[in-house]
Amino acid sequence: MSAFRLATQPLRSARRFYGTATPTRLASVSPQTTTQAAVQNTTAPALSAAALHASGPLRNDWSREEIQAIFDSPFLDLMYHGAKVHRENFNGREVQQCTLLSIKTGGCTEDCKYCPQSSRYNTVVKAQKMLDTGEVLDAAQRAKDAGSTRFCMGAAWRDLAGRKSNFKKILGYVKAIRGMGMEVCCTLGMLNETQAKQLKEAGLTAYNHNLDTSREFYPKIISTRSYDERLETIGNAQDAGISVCSGGIIGLGEQEEDRVGLLHTLSNLPKHPESVPVNALLAVEGTPLENQEPVSVFDMVRMIATARIIMPHSMVRLSAGRVRFSVAEQAMCFMAGANSIFTGDKLLTTPNNEFTDDQKMFQILGLVPKPPNFEQGSDNPDQPQYENGIKIKAEVSSA
Repeated sequence: MSAFRLATQPLRSARRFYGTATPTRLASVSPQTTTQAAVQNTTAPALSAAALHASGPLRNDWSREEIQAIFDSPFLDLMYHGAKVHRENFNGREVQQCTLLSIKTGGCTEDCKYCPQSSRYNTVVKAQKMLDTGEVLDAAQRAKDAGSTRFCMGAAWRDLAGRKSNFKKILGYVKAIRGMGMEVCCTLGMLNETQAKQLKEAGLTAYNHNLDTSREFYPKIISTRSYDERLETIGNAQDAGISVCSGGIIGLGEQEEDRVGLLHTLSNLPKHPESVPVNALLAVEGTPLENQEPVSVFDMVRMIATARIIMPHSMVRLSAGRVRFSVAEQAMCFMAGANSIFTGDKLLTTPNNEFTDDQKMFQILGLVPKPPNFEQGSDNPDQPQYENGIKIKAEVSSA
């Protein structure tokens, strides 16, 4: 585990972000200045960092400087190269439909400042008992009938300590839903090694555990769970052969360098997450972040395209906040590299797009449903590790 943590520590050297000096994001790797080019009357365009890195090998040795330069590439160039990488690794028309159900709502002891399920804040969300088997399995069947191929179950817990009977029920849900022919994902708080192995044996496809933001900004949002504890849970899931779904939220009050920091940590994990959710904060009344200004679709596209270039084999999930974007704005996200959405009227406790609206969007944009993928986690071919573009190691599968 120490090696795992070492691989995910932030850079300690002084940052030297190149190509970020101007607000117009003229990030370039050209050795010539604009003045020099004009003097020499050259017509050769400068290469952006997005263009430079779009055709490179799979890597998990990205520097923050490299990611920052990609992130700061001119918008249309970044979007184009995100689209190019996406279509080299996925069917550009396929978008997976997922459904997220809160099986245990509210009453959480943690203090995540964005979350209405925290017992520390006075919101409209009240603590409820865990849903029974019939409610969960009926919801999964409805989701499948509506076109979802991935069913995600979320519980508002810090961890599974003292929840032996509820965890046993969840293992049963996982087995039953996997038996329906769907991918199954859970987000239940922190996992230890034993719990991760039990979930894998039950048939769990993926475990969601978001890092939320950069290591540096994280303490301003959460104090009840450390960044390293989140990374430890990700490591436990991956060691058990479970795919990891891990991303973050933008619009928490962070700086752009924090968004880059989040992507840096994710892209330097020993194995890239199978999927990277990009969430836009939906501010909820009663939480400390209730007055945060919403982010723009351009912020979302910049995150999606950068994630796509540096983690080309990962699903990029257009997650919370999608309800605020028009069909045209969502189309920009799909073009830039997103290939998954959550369907259903709620995302845990916040509103989501109407099912009929999503159907119309798929028709307008010519999107088709992405089928389930059960070849994940330890069933996947070994993912190599790279340094400076050179393969140095291949993970030994436990399958």
